[in-house]
Amino acid sequence: MKIRVLSFVFAFLFILPSCSVLKNLGIIPSDLEMSEGLKQALTQGLFRSFDAFNDPNANPLVRFAFPGDAAKIEKTLRDIGLDKVVDQVTGKFTRAMGSAVTVSKPIFLDAVKNMSIRDAVNILVTDNNHAATEYFKSNMKPALIEAFRPIVDSTIKVEGGDKDWKQVADTYNKIPFIKSPLENNLTDFISARVVDFMFLSVANEEEQIRTKYELRKTDLMKKVFGYAEQELKRRSQGTGNR
Repeated sequence: MKIRVLSFVFAFLFILPSCSVLKNLGIIPSDLEMSEGLKQALTQGLFRSFDAFNDPNANPLVRFAFPGDAAKIEKTLRDIGLDKVVDQVTGKFTRAMGSAVTVSKPIFLDAVKNMSIRDAVNILVTDNNHAATEYFKSNMKPALIEAFRPIVDSTIKVEGGDKDWKQVADTYNKIPFIKSPLENNLTDFISARVVDFMFLSVANEEEQIRTKYELRKTDLMKKVFGYAEQELKRRSQGTGNR
């Protein structure tokens, strides 16, 4: 009888090994693998953002738009004969944004590296498809904008956009009954706009990676996000927790 009981126990343990055993076997990703897998996903999203600025005509979100009611402001300026200046400003600021993003790549990529292993593990298994991006944004956005600001400022001046913008702002702000005058300096506005676009792109990429196997470009991403899918299913079915 004892032999049968022991056989049953060993068989049960063999069928349902502990999480630590599964980790040692490489079936469950280690905490380090989870962290690195998430970082690869965030980096993949950032690279898509960088690529978007290489072709601003293909994505209106990376083109310069006037702060506030952009369409109304642009129409007003064109109505008073500033078509050429508006076109110059739009083109120069769009190019400046792209140049600033190119120069600032290390800043964004270093920000991803700062994600701790513990934080990564906590946000891998979740039904929130933007969990990693939201963590990234809440912890890194102020520092990113601060680091990005001088790059934006210098690239705007290289293009001569600051002088064109001063002409536009001065002219627009003299129009009678203008309720919201234009700011004289757009460095902060553009910095925030670009950083927000980066997070938007990363969030979209994270969602795609979490939901579509074919977009997991590395073996590590396939492993950790595949594990997250299975773990979520188990939790929803009430069959166990990690």
